[in-house]
Amino acid sequence: MAQKSPATATPPGPAEIPSAQPPSGSVTALRIGAAVAGALPSVVLRLAGVHPAPVPGMVVFGLGVLAAALLLMWAAETARADISGPLALALLAFIAVLPEYAVDLYFAYAAGTRPEYAAYAAANMTGANRLLVGVGWPLVALASSFAARRRGAAPGITLREHRRIDTAFLGAAALVAFVMPLTRQISWVLAVVLIAWYGYYLFRVSRCSEDDEEELIGVPARLAALPRQRRRATTVLVFAVAAGVIFACAEPFATSLVDAGASLGIDRFLLVQWLAPLASEAPELIVAVVFAWRLRGDDGLGALLSSKVNQWTLLIGCLPLAYLAGGGAASLPLVERQVDEVLLTAAQTVLAVVLLLDLRFLPWKAGLLFALFAVQFALPGESARVALSWVYLALAVPLLAVHLRQLPPTVRALAGRIEGDPH
Repeated sequence: MAQKSPATATPPGPAEIPSAQPPSGSVTALRIGAAVAGALPSVVLRLAGVHPAPVPGMVVFGLGVLAAALLLMWAAETARADISGPLALALLAFIAVLPEYAVDLYFAYAAGTRPEYAAYAAANMTGANRLLVGVGWPLVALASSFAARRRGAAPGITLREHRRIDTAFLGAAALVAFVMPLTRQISWVLAVVLIAWYGYYLFRVSRCSEDDEEELIGVPARLAALPRQRRRATTVLVFAVAAGVIFACAEPFATSLVDAGASLGIDRFLLVQWLAPLASEAPELIVAVVFAWRLRGDDGLGALLSSKVNQWTLLIGCLPLAYLAGGGAASLPLVERQVDEVLLTAAQTVLAVVLLLDLRFLPWKAGLLFALFAVQFALPGESARVALSWVYLALAVPLLAVHLRQLPPTVRALAGRIEGDPH
């Protein structure tokens, strides 16, 4: 049979284009080794008990955070070869947010003997949650839009159907959270409920059977090709190393940032509420933005959505337990300012859930969340937080009416009933 000449040969279709080859074993080892080397100085300093000056501390421990974020991303992508994509993202979200847990639980524990730290614990928790939604989600949307423009695609992130589990569980937790400002405390009863709710959430996402359609590239592609036992052991090891680095860098990185800001005359309470959470949220934000930049907006926003679920359930639930362990009572009290902060954070969460009911995160939604987050810094007086809370809730009502038909499938997701997924 005569062969076609190059001039008349039919160009290969998308399915015929060969996939990029994963890096060799030596290149993969070199990349992982470089990430570990980047984290090593921060770990050595922490183990040695050395406390560098604020600015050098920010550099060294910040590099450790970046290295840990890279290791986390590789481990989470490799884990998809053995567990469901949603569970892998939930695991990534939990480990990536460990710095926030370390800092916040430290404040709650210290509050057991130093009551003024109770305000810091609540401030750090509310600041982290509002930063995640008001800055993190829009940042992922922005990265996704730039990536889409490169490819000539439409802007906006479309979430897969199983993300209804995340939105449903977050929505239920948001409603329960209003108990905190009403009772002016985080009680041990609420802690038990929220921790159990997070456990049930993990159970539901672990049973998702939707296949991950994204082809692995780079280091995860090479690790996923390993024999099953070696692959699983390597994945666990990389996760463990990343978690260890995060634990080593969390408190000193946040402390270095706060001390550097305090030396410039910035109010320490504001630094604890905003700058420390920004530092502790850095690993997950980096991972999510990289996902979005690689046109994986669903994974990027999905990671932050899962992180929001665990922070608004497990993290809150752990605060009174840490307070009790530090010598306090069974419930963590909230002072007047923190009552307003928790109310505002709960209201923001309600609006965020309503915006995601249709599983579409469009640029205008990202802009709305960022604008509302930014306006709080321009409003005078603490009473403005209550007014802004009502603004969030007032906007959520008409948007909920528009997406009312999305409520039944979202509610069904609480029981694991996902369209197109046998679960």
